[in-house]
Amino acid sequence: MNILYLHGLNGSLSEEKRTILEKYGTVYSPSIDYESDSNSIENVRRQFVNGDIDMVMGSSMGGFVGYYLSIAFKKPSLLFNPALDSRSVFQRVPDYSNPNRSFMQLVLGAKDEVVAPKDTLKFIGERITENTDYHISLRQDLAHRIPLDIFEYEVSSFFNQLSTWHPN
Repeated sequence: MNILYLHGLNGSLSEEKRTILEKYGTVYSPSIDYESDSNSIENVRRQFVNGDIDMVMGSSMGGFVGYYLSIAFKKPSLLFNPALDSRSVFQRVPDYSNPNRSFMQLVLGAKDEVVAPKDTLKFIGERITENTDYHISLRQDLAHRIPLDIFEYEVSSFFNQLSTWHPN
């Protein structure tokens, strides 16, 4: 199982979180400079287009990129506080489509003051007719940063839900 993990703005995947993900498969986590690369979505897609990516994960800005790469690769995704509605840096959004039913799990922090959960829910609400099964966890105990215990719980929950999900 190959996992593509996309970090947030000026971030990286911590070794502790990488260790959690490695229980489920091989982890690829490219370093992305969102501020200087306004084509990060397409550039990451090109980097992994020939790879055998099984799922996409990301946090904040990485959740934004992961949303679109999940569509492009036609793979399930786990997105933590994805910056879907607005971002502090400009990014070009390619026009990807996925005619097949897909699976996206979003973990939103009710206390997030960086990426407003209501804006993310509005963004998803406007796309509800798309061919995607959205699983949304709105956590009252979560702000923008994802503590290790919550990360581990949500990753485990994602894999459990994915094991019972059927695209038909």
